[in-house]
Amino acid sequence: MNVRITKDQKIKIANTDDVYSIMKQILLRENRLRRGQEHFWILGLNKSNKILFIELLALGADNMVKVKPIDIFRMCVYKLAYKVIFVHNHPSGNLNPSDEDLDFTNLLIKTGELLGLDVIDHLIITENGYTSFDTEGIVDKLRGSSAYTIVSRYKSDYEEVKMQAAKNEGKKDLAKDIAIKMLAKGNSIELIREYTGLSIREMNKILKEIGE
Repeated sequence: MNVRITKDQKIKIANTDDVYSIMKQILLRENRLRRGQEHFWILGLNKSNKILFIELLALGADNMVKVKPIDIFRMCVYKLAYKVIFVHNHPSGNLNPSDEDLDFTNLLIKTGELLGLDVIDHLIITENGYTSFDTEGIVDKLRGSSAYTIVSRYKSDYEEVKMQAAKNEGKKDLAKDIAIKMLAKGNSIELIREYTGLSIREMNKILKEIGE
């Protein structure tokens, strides 16, 4: 489920406080009953650490949420994220990661490596505070572990996602090439955008690159 975020929240992430500030606001939108359930969110970032999207991927019981890694990364590939931050809440108020939290994060980090997506953090949040796996050194420790280096159980699914990622990038490159050729022939920006599906920002970037 896509989480509506304001223009002010589509910021370039500078530190974990930035992430917590936004996610706390999102959590507090929920009524008290829903805040008593565990949520699992994905934050997709671009190369410059600017938020592209926030998705609520799962909503579970008071101490458990079930989500498949393939569903997480399919969303990231579809929305062309380069970096990922995971966030889930602990309704109990306990900010210590459980063994299950650590194991699942390890799987996500290794899966991200397989797909070329950088998992840069995982936050456990409550209404009063948070724990950052990156700040605590957990991400580096998990990245260096030998567990899940070969993800055979989901390998075919992951290969499909990798192919989709390459396809998406290929489509983007093709659209860019078409746009440049259409510009050279004097076509209008409006016509090029309609034909290629490129955004205004992407068109402006192309114009800057070719010096127009």
